[in-house]
Amino acid sequence: MKLSMETVADALELPASTIKRWIRQGRIPIQRSGSEVVFSHSALKKWAITHNISFSLEKEQDHRKKHEFAETLVSAMKRGNVYHHVSGNDSSEALRSAVDCIGYLSPDIIDELYEKLMARERLASTGIGNGIAIPHPRDPISHPPESPVITTCFLERPVVFNAIDDRPVFVFFLLISPAVDLHLHLLSRLSYCIRNKAFVQFLTTHPEAEELYSQVFDCETLLDAGNRS
Repeated sequence: MKLSMETVADALELPASTIKRWIRQGRIPIQRSGSEVVFSHSALKKWAITHNISFSLEKEQDHRKKHEFAETLVSAMKRGNVYHHVSGNDSSEALRSAVDCIGYLSPDIIDELYEKLMARERLASTGIGNGIAIPHPRDPISHPPESPVITTCFLERPVVFNAIDDRPVFVFFLLISPAVDLHLHLLSRLSYCIRNKAFVQFLTTHPEAEELYSQVFDCETLLDAGNRS
């Protein structure tokens, strides 16, 4: 079983910066897959026992569950920002421009993200209809952000995206998450918003960031109220 950096940090109840320092110092067992660092669960468990360090995936899973329910679309969108007039004459150019808007990843990781987004589109379009696409990598990038991020990109002009309804796409919600459960959690919430015809019509106005966050907050409030009833 291979574990990510964040999973290991949570299971050890240590900051990711400490894990990275231990890697540089050779103090913790790792495996490398190209430039990517991964951890073997069995090797890490033996290492933790030898060094009398508490290590439990149950703690990490509990942490994930708490974090998942605290995570909202608005918080993820604020991390990713909202961009207008994103250029591109076709899907690949528009995705490249969208990826280039991201400021929290290093250039090499941005290139890796773009390649993984294109691989995902070749598998099946993330255009979900009504001019909306939710591009995301099928496999995690090697150094994901610590918290999920949604970068909203309103395109300069709609582009053909092989969407399920064949309509050109005018807005991307580019979703990057450090964990599958968080990805599915936010995807579910975003899908709820997009099923609202009034919300889709609102998106066609290419709203400014604060307007968008306000509308999304209202949608999430309705969703959470329905879940509690």
